[in-house]
Amino acid sequence: MRTRSELRDICVKVLYQVYILNNTNVKYDVETLIKEQLEVENEFVNSSVFGVIKHQDEISKIANTYLKDWTIDRLSKVDKAILSLGIYELLYTDTPDVVCINETIELAKNYSDLEVVGMINAVMDAVYHNEDLNGKE
Repeated sequence: MRTRSELRDICVKVLYQVYILNNTNVKYDVETLIKEQLEVENEFVNSSVFGVIKHQDEISKIANTYLKDWTIDRLSKVDKAILSLGIYELLYTDTPDVVCINETIELAKNYSDLEVVGMINAVMDAVYHNEDLNGKE
């Protein structure tokens, strides 16, 4: 059984592949990308990956509001995947806010340099503190 942290790592890997493949003419199936990462189907991974894809436009718009002198599309694909997953989980799931933020920062620490970790932390903090966005209690 995998931990939620490990499952989030898989989500980032799948989203990374999606972002790379979206820039090519290669046809792909998201479910196949997920199956390549998991031995057993997992509802958390499925709902997270498809949720990020479904809400990517809103997630990108929110991220761009808080990224100073950057846009989410200028981030590396892995950083975009981490931030998108974090914002998705913060705004669209019942995961406790502090868990969303901490898990996003841990993913960033694993894959990103310190400057990007700080940028992702700042965006997550800003989204968390914006009550208009974050209607969770």
